[in-house]
Amino acid sequence: MKLLKINANRYRQRLNKIIFTSIATLTIGSLSISQLLILLMPSAQGSHFHWNLLGFVSTVVTLAILLSKLKKHPYFYEVSYVWDLKQTLNKINRRIITIEKASQTGDTIAMQILHFSYTGSRQLWELDNNTLTINHLTHLENKLQNLVEKYNVILDINQYDNQQLAHY
Repeated sequence: MKLLKINANRYRQRLNKIIFTSIATLTIGSLSISQLLILLMPSAQGSHFHWNLLGFVSTVVTLAILLSKLKKHPYFYEVSYVWDLKQTLNKINRRIITIEKASQTGDTIAMQILHFSYTGSRQLWELDNNTLTINHLTHLENKLQNLVEKYNVILDINQYDNQQLAHY
Protein backbone atom coordinates (compact mmCIF):
# COMPACT_ATOMS: atom_id res chain seq x y z
CA MET A 1 0.00 0.00 0.00
CA LYS A 2 1.19 3.48 -0.82
CA LEU A 3 0.40 6.51 1.31
CA LEU A 4 -1.57 9.10 -0.61
CA LYS A 5 -2.41 12.71 0.06
CA ILE A 6 -6.16 13.15 0.51
CA ASN A 7 -8.38 16.09 1.31
CA ALA A 8 -9.29 15.84 5.01
CA ASN A 9 -12.43 18.00 4.74
CA ARG A 10 -13.81 16.03 1.81
CA TYR A 11 -12.97 12.78 3.62
CA ARG A 12 -14.85 13.84 6.77
CA GLN A 13 -17.86 15.14 4.80
CA ARG A 14 -18.15 11.96 2.75
CA LEU A 15 -17.58 9.71 5.75
CA ASN A 16 -20.33 11.51 7.67
CA LYS A 17 -22.72 11.18 4.73
CA ILE A 18 -21.92 7.49 4.34
CA ILE A 19 -22.42 6.87 8.07
CA PHE A 20 -25.70 8.82 8.15
CA THR A 21 -26.99 7.04 5.04
CA SER A 22 -25.99 3.65 6.45
CA ILE A 23 -27.77 4.32 9.74
CA ALA A 24 -30.89 5.54 7.92
CA THR A 25 -30.83 2.55 5.59
CA LEU A 26 -30.36 0.16 8.49
CA THR A 27 -33.21 1.73 10.44
CA ILE A 28 -35.69 2.01 7.59
CA GLY A 29 -34.73 -1.32 6.02
CA SER A 30 -34.89 -3.40 9.18
CA LEU A 31 -38.18 -1.85 10.31
CA SER A 32 -39.74 -2.23 6.87
CA ILE A 33 -38.70 -5.85 6.45
CA SER A 34 -39.74 -6.83 9.96
CA GLN A 35 -43.11 -5.08 9.63
CA LEU A 36 -43.74 -6.77 6.28
CA LEU A 37 -42.90 -10.17 7.79
CA ILE A 38 -45.16 -9.50 10.78
CA LEU A 39 -47.96 -8.49 8.43
CA LEU A 40 -47.54 -11.56 6.23
CA MET A 41 -46.94 -14.06 9.05
CA PRO A 42 -48.41 -12.79 12.33
CA SER A 43 -47.61 -14.62 15.54
CA ALA A 44 -50.42 -15.78 17.82
CA GLN A 45 -48.16 -15.28 20.84
CA GLY A 46 -47.66 -11.60 20.08
CA SER A 47 -43.87 -11.86 20.14
CA HIS A 48 -42.22 -10.79 16.93
CA PHE A 49 -38.61 -10.92 18.06
CA HIS A 50 -37.56 -13.40 15.38
CA TRP A 51 -39.09 -11.25 12.59
CA ASN A 52 -37.41 -8.13 13.96
CA LEU A 53 -34.10 -9.96 14.15
CA LEU A 54 -34.49 -11.33 10.63
CA GLY A 55 -35.30 -7.83 9.33
CA PHE A 56 -32.22 -6.42 11.01
CA VAL A 57 -29.86 -9.18 9.89
CA SER A 58 -31.08 -9.12 6.29
CA THR A 59 -30.65 -5.34 6.15
CA VAL A 60 -27.14 -5.56 7.59
CA VAL A 61 -26.17 -8.20 5.02
CA THR A 62 -27.68 -6.18 2.17
CA LEU A 63 -25.96 -2.99 3.35
CA ALA A 64 -22.59 -4.78 3.67
CA ILE A 65 -22.88 -6.15 0.13
CA LEU A 66 -23.92 -2.76 -1.21
CA LEU A 67 -21.03 -0.95 0.51
CA SER A 68 -18.51 -3.51 -0.71
CA LYS A 69 -19.76 -3.02 -4.29
CA LEU A 70 -19.66 0.77 -3.97
CA LYS A 71 -16.16 0.76 -2.43
CA LYS A 72 -14.55 1.29 -5.86
CA HIS A 73 -16.84 4.21 -6.76
CA PRO A 74 -15.02 7.59 -6.96
CA TYR A 75 -17.26 9.05 -4.23
CA PHE A 76 -15.90 6.46 -1.80
CA TYR A 77 -12.24 7.04 -2.75
CA GLU A 78 -11.11 8.83 0.44
CA VAL A 79 -13.18 6.67 2.78
CA SER A 80 -12.01 3.50 1.04
CA TYR A 81 -8.37 4.64 1.22
CA VAL A 82 -8.65 5.29 4.99
CA TRP A 83 -10.36 1.93 5.48
CA ASP A 84 -7.50 0.18 3.64
CA LEU A 85 -4.91 2.18 5.59
CA LYS A 86 -6.50 1.17 8.90
CA GLN A 87 -6.46 -2.48 7.85
CA THR A 88 -2.81 -2.26 6.84
CA LEU A 89 -1.83 -0.56 10.11
CA ASN A 90 -3.73 -3.22 12.07
CA LYS A 91 -1.73 -5.94 10.30
CA ILE A 92 1.48 -4.17 11.29
CA ASN A 93 0.32 -3.62 14.87
CA ARG A 94 -0.34 -7.35 15.31
CA ARG A 95 3.40 -7.92 14.76
CA ILE A 96 4.74 -4.66 16.21
CA ILE A 97 6.66 -6.24 19.11
CA THR A 98 8.62 -8.54 16.80
CA ILE A 99 9.19 -5.72 14.30
CA GLU A 100 10.45 -3.35 17.00
CA LYS A 101 12.85 -6.00 18.33
CA ALA A 102 14.19 -6.64 14.83
CA SER A 103 14.66 -2.91 14.23
CA GLN A 104 16.80 -2.71 17.39
CA THR A 105 19.25 -5.15 15.78
CA GLY A 106 19.55 -3.08 12.59
CA ASP A 107 16.98 -4.91 10.44
CA THR A 108 16.37 -2.50 7.55
CA ILE A 109 13.03 -4.02 6.55
CA ALA A 110 11.75 -3.73 10.11
CA MET A 111 12.74 -0.06 10.13
CA GLN A 112 10.96 0.47 6.78
CA ILE A 113 7.81 -1.12 8.23
CA LEU A 114 8.01 1.07 11.33
CA HIS A 115 8.54 4.14 9.17
CA PHE A 116 5.43 3.31 7.13
CA SER A 117 3.45 2.55 10.28
CA TYR A 118 4.38 5.81 11.99
CA THR A 119 3.81 7.93 8.89
CA GLY A 120 0.50 6.20 8.14
CA SER A 121 -0.62 6.56 11.75
CA ARG A 122 0.20 10.26 11.72
CA GLN A 123 -1.82 10.73 8.53
CA LEU A 124 -4.73 8.73 9.92
CA TRP A 125 -4.77 10.55 13.24
CA GLU A 126 -4.66 13.93 11.52
CA LEU A 127 -7.52 12.95 9.20
CA ASP A 128 -9.62 11.83 12.17
CA ASN A 129 -8.57 14.83 14.32
CA ASN A 130 -7.10 12.44 16.86
CA THR A 131 -4.20 14.55 18.07
CA LEU A 132 -4.17 13.31 21.67
CA THR A 133 -1.49 10.69 21.06
CA ILE A 134 0.63 12.60 18.53
CA ASN A 135 3.28 13.25 21.22
CA HIS A 136 3.73 9.51 21.76
CA LEU A 137 3.98 9.00 18.01
CA THR A 138 6.62 11.73 17.79
CA HIS A 139 8.57 9.96 20.54
CA LEU A 140 8.44 6.69 18.56
CA GLU A 141 9.52 8.48 15.38
CA ASN A 142 12.48 9.97 17.25
CA LYS A 143 13.52 6.51 18.49
CA LEU A 144 13.34 5.23 14.92
CA GLN A 145 15.41 8.18 13.70
CA ASN A 146 18.08 7.32 16.28
CA LEU A 147 18.18 3.75 14.94
CA VAL A 148 18.40 5.03 11.37
CA GLU A 149 21.40 7.17 12.29
CA LYS A 150 23.01 4.38 14.33
CA TYR A 151 22.78 1.81 11.51
CA ASN A 152 23.18 4.31 8.66
CA VAL A 153 19.90 3.32 6.96
CA ILE A 154 17.97 5.32 4.38
CA LEU A 155 14.20 5.01 4.78
CA ASP A 156 11.82 5.43 1.87
CA ILE A 157 8.09 5.36 2.56
CA ASN A 158 7.47 3.96 -0.93
CA GLN A 159 9.56 0.86 -0.17
CA TYR A 160 6.88 -0.62 2.09
CA ASP A 161 5.08 -3.71 0.84
CA ASN A 162 2.56 -5.87 2.74
CA GLN A 163 4.64 -8.94 1.83
CA GLN A 164 7.41 -7.69 4.12
CA LEU A 165 5.27 -8.58 7.16
CA ALA A 166 5.68 -12.28 6.40
CA HIS A 167 9.19 -12.14 7.90
CA TYR A 168 7.79 -11.19 11.30
